[in-house]
Amino acid sequence: SESLVVCDVAEDLVEKLRKFRFRKETNNAAIIMKIDKDKRLVVLDEELERNNFSFFNLRKTFIVYSYKYQHDDGRVSYPLCFIFSSPVGCKPEQQMMYAGSKNKLVQTAELTKVFEIRNTEDLTEEWLREKLGFFH
Repeated sequence: SESLVVCDVAEDLVEKLRKFRFRKETNNAAIIMKIDKDKRLVVLDEELERNNFSFFNLRKTFIVYSYKYQHDDGRVSYPLCFIFSSPVGCKPEQQMMYAGSKNKLVQTAELTKVFEIRNTEDLTEEWLREKLGFFH
């Protein structure tokens, strides 16, 4: 069997993720990442910063998501979530690059709320709220 390929995280992305962690805005926002397979690097794909963007836009592979979470007692927090889905319809080699690089990315970005989703169709706000419910 082929060994898992672990891609490094691009330096500018590491810095962007660090700044994202300490952002002061109170809207939902996301950093979407992809693998540049020629450079074997995890790189920025897209940044989304809107008060109200569709979860459909989040149906990618590597997502760091700052979510405005309203607790049952009225408190508001902004958990930083890492959402991983295995890319659909790509070659096994590329799927292994994503799977192999996930932990490296989580460690580099110092993420603690890590969620994996098999089918991106299931990625909804309800799904995310349910996952975050375990962290109370």
